[in-house]
Amino acid sequence: MCLAIPGRVEEITTDGLIRMGRVNFGGVVKRVCLDYVPEINVGDYAIVHVGFAISVIDEQTAQETLETFRAMGVLDEELASEEEVFARAAQAPQSPCPDGSCSTDSEPAGASRKS
Repeated sequence: MCLAIPGRVEEITTDGLIRMGRVNFGGVVKRVCLDYVPEINVGDYAIVHVGFAISVIDEQTAQETLETFRAMGVLDEELASEEEVFARAAQAPQSPCPDGSCSTDSEPAGASRKS
């Protein structure tokens, strides 16, 4: 799943020609590209998707959305570090045939039905 999540801009910097910011997502702080929202300021809230702030929103909407995502249990998954994602994947049950080649019916894999 890949959600757009609201966060509060804590700092704005320039990385060469790119406007970057430190954005707080309810306690998790990440670096975000702010180039698509040139009007944003420190203290404003933005909707962030895959590391890019894509729109500015009000604080109430941001807080309500964060609360909803927390209740759904999706914030931990969406805001996990790369190491956390790999650790979760390593602990998840593994499929005997991740490429989908295993047959789910009584037919052997690779067999075709005659019409």
